[in-house]
Amino acid sequence: MDMSHQDHYNDVMGGIGELGKEIPESVNAFFKLHHAALADGALPKATKELLALAIGIAVRCGGCITCHVKDALDSGATPEQVYETIGVAILMGGGPSAVYGAEAAKAVKEFAGVPA
Repeated sequence: MDMSHQDHYNDVMGGIGELGKEIPESVNAFFKLHHAALADGALPKATKELLALAIGIAVRCGGCITCHVKDALDSGATPEQVYETIGVAILMGGGPSAVYGAEAAKAVKEFAGVPA
């Protein structure tokens, strides 16, 4: 990735915001589902963000990885929990998930303020 993960996060969120100008009902419905699915419940929000991250890695979605690493950390997940989540995603997704997992690890370092 050529930009920082913070810039990528801003780009993804800005792009979805722009898309919302064209298809507001669809984007609003997506965000309503997003907030409902990730809200604290039987599973805490941080755990749900880690699940979303694992799926993002397994399906190879760079924007999902950036956003869910940031949101997992912001929700109270530790960097160690994110790294273990990356390991599970690699188990489930194989070699390609190792590549995307490495990108997720870079995002952890950036969002957690750890030098690369």
